[in-house]
Amino acid sequence: MNAANLITIDPDILGGTPVFKGTRVPVKTLFDYLADNLPLDYFLESFPSVSREIAVSVLRCSQEDIEHQAAA
Repeated sequence: MNAANLITIDPDILGGTPVFKGTRVPVKTLFDYLADNLPLDYFLESFPSVSREIAVSVLRCSQEDIEHQAAA
């Protein structure tokens, strides 16, 4: 899956903040939870509209992006 299948950026949804597709949950919130040392399960419980599959896919895409940029 690529980021376009996982994330929506629409000026009519939270002013264009990137959100998980089909939700109003900002992607940044996932990273904030993880940065605060909170488990993925806690994030998923807090935002049930985000599936585990989508959250993990966003994390994998982010990892691949970072690795790609580091190799460039």
